[in-house]
Amino acid sequence: MFYIYILKSKSDSKFYTGFTGNLRQRFKDHKNGNVESTRNRRPLNLIYYEAYNIKELALKREKFLKTTKGKMQLRKQINL
Repeated sequence: MFYIYILKSKSDSKFYTGFTGNLRQRFKDHKNGNVESTRNRRPLNLIYYEAYNIKELALKREKFLKTTKGKMQLRKQINL
């Protein structure tokens, strides 16, 4: 399985969108400060994820969610 996920920083209330093949391990990496882009934004909450069987579809969705239109759609979808 492949996952796209959204993290929310408790310290600055900003969001991080990512992609992984192992969601549990990747979230642990974020929590432990092993990911440079979120290291200084901890603690983090996993607030949303989607699972895909096809890697290319997950990457396409991640790319879309990082656009302004994708962020707006996601905020409506999960009421942020």
